[in-house]
Amino acid sequence: MNVPKYPQFFDYNEFVIDEKIGLFKFSNAYKVFNREGEEIGLIQQRVSGFHKALRVIGDLKKMMPFTLEILDTNGMVQATISRGWTLFLSKISITDSNGVTIGSIKQKFKLFKPRFIITDQYDQTIAEINGDWKAWDFTITDAHAIPIGSISKKWNGAMREIFTSADKYVVSIEESVAEDTRKIAIVSTAITIDMVLKER
Repeated sequence: MNVPKYPQFFDYNEFVIDEKIGLFKFSNAYKVFNREGEEIGLIQQRVSGFHKALRVIGDLKKMMPFTLEILDTNGMVQATISRGWTLFLSKISITDSNGVTIGSIKQKFKLFKPRFIITDQYDQTIAEINGDWKAWDFTITDAHAIPIGSISKKWNGAMREIFTSADKYVVSIEESVAEDTRKIAIVSTAITIDMVLKER
């Protein structure tokens, strides 16, 4: 029996992210489905009691640390995205299910057109996400600027029939993307993009 070297959560190439389902004012949670409508995981924001108290200060919230955990249906952590205290745009770290750093995210913004540069553990660029936050339309490209995926609130076919709510978005990754730590870093960034942008 061959055991995969990466979490099964990342076997998929299409992820449907259900908008905020968190019941708490200071913490968000999003459900994650595959294209068949099966729930495959959850994105959970972790906020300490101390940070909850500070988050009521609007300007301070933009500088505060945040942690987003990607969980499978058994509640096991598949990957984590986290940022420490910051005054300006900062590097966000990505760790795998074992807590090992596998990459980072560098943010750059121009009005409603954010740009995310995804690097591996050696700080080498492996992908970029560029797009229009207002129109919610993003393109994912590899290190050679070749399109390898997209993030959008528009979809058709079977997915449209299953997911009727407009408060969802779809992350699609080309099947050619290797199923290794690079894919984990790219998918982790893409499926948490809404929460990362809102934290800013």
